[in-house]
Amino acid sequence: MTAHSVWPWPRLIAHRGGGRLAPENTLAAMRTGHAWGYRMVEYDVKLSEDGVLFLLHDDRIDRTSSGTGLASELSWKALSEHDFGAWYDAGFAGEPASTLSAVARYTQAQGIHSNIEIKPTTGHEHQTGLAVAAAARTLWAQAALPPLLSSFSEVALEAARTAAPDLPRALLIEGPVPTDWRARQLRLGCMGVNIDATYAEPAVIQEILGQGATLAIWTVNDVAQARQLLQSGCHAIFTDQLAQIRPADFGQTP
Repeated sequence: MTAHSVWPWPRLIAHRGGGRLAPENTLAAMRTGHAWGYRMVEYDVKLSEDGVLFLLHDDRIDRTSSGTGLASELSWKALSEHDFGAWYDAGFAGEPASTLSAVARYTQAQGIHSNIEIKPTTGHEHQTGLAVAAAARTLWAQAALPPLLSSFSEVALEAARTAAPDLPRALLIEGPVPTDWRARQLRLGCMGVNIDATYAEPAVIQEILGQGATLAIWTVNDVAQARQLLQSGCHAIFTDQLAQIRPADFGQTP
C-alpha cells in the first residue's frame, strides 16, 4: 500500500491558507496559497456568539484584527466590522473575516482541498465540533474529496464524529507523541495523527506508519526537512514557507 492510497490529498499543505505571505485565515490567504501552486490549505474555524462559523486561530481577535474581544462573545455582525488584513500589511487593509461557507465556495471552485482545524474558543469544544462537522458535510457534499477535520480537542473530535461520522478526521498532538497515541486515535475514530515537526523523530515516524495511521507534520519550514519527512513516508507536511517549499519542486502538478 502506498502513501497516496491512504492519503488522497496533496502532500504539501499551506498553513493557515497562505503561510507567511498573507494575513492568516482569510480569503486573501487562500488566494495566496493558490497563487503559489498549493492545492491544499489548512485553516482554523470557530463559532461566533450567534453561531456563525468563521476563520480564526486565537480565542481572541486582538492579534489578527483591528478589534478586541473573545470570538465567542462577538456576533458575526460585530466581527464583520473589523479589519483582518491591515495588521499583517497595509496592502491587505480592509480584508474582512471569512466564513467557512465562503472558503468552501472559493476553494472548491479553484480545486483546492481543505484541512479544517476545529479550533474552539475555550469552553466551546463540543458545540464547535458539532457545528463544523455538520457544516462541512453539507458544504463539501459535491466535492471531489472531503475535507480532513482535525483538532487538538478530543471533545471536539468526538462531537464531529457524532455530527458527520463519514468525514475523515485526524488527532492533532501538541508536544511529544504520547505512548497512548494509538489508543486515542482509534477511540476517536481518526484516520491518523498530525504531529509537531520538533518531535517527528525517525522512531516515532516508523511507529506511527507501522500502525497503519496517516501522519502529517506541522509546521515544516525547511526545504531539506520537508524532503526528508516525505521521503520517510510521512503523508503530508504543513508549511508557512510557500515561496521556498514549492509544490512544483516536489513533483506536484497544478
